Amino acid sequence: MKQSDDRAIRASGGCLCGSIRYVVRGALADVKACHCLICRRLHGHCCAYTACDAADLEILPSTRLRWHRASPMARRGFCSKCGAQLFSFGSGRSHVSIMASSIDEPTRLRLVKHVCVNQKGDYYELADGLPQEGGRDPQSRC
Repeated sequence: MKQSDDRAIRASGGCLCGSIRYVVRGALADVKACHCLICRRLHGHCCAYTACDAADLEILPSTRLRWHRASPMARRGFCSKCGAQLFSFGSGRSHVSIMASSIDEPTRLRLVKHVCVNQKGDYYELADGLPQEGGRDPQSRC
């Protein structure tokens, strides 16, 4: 994750309390909703995420950013003040997932797929007509 760059900012965002801010200086993937148990427990429901190349993400200096290894496959970045989940960085990956809800609007992104639907909660239905994959998304950082 770069510290400084002259390339144009594609997106910006941050946590609920404003203690953590970031910018993205590259392409963002369309949004996927992950329904796996890890995401549901961490976020209180499914997780909507986009992704960018790790080199395109600049996390602005903050004393509040903390990392937690939520699974053997990924570590999660969150704010130690407000608790907002912001990032998921998969081991051995060149991309970082960014929680779509943390991006400043207008995002110019769209939800394109539901993944891990075989683990979705029994208290909701998926009826938006978007493609659904039962197993773990190959790009998942869960």
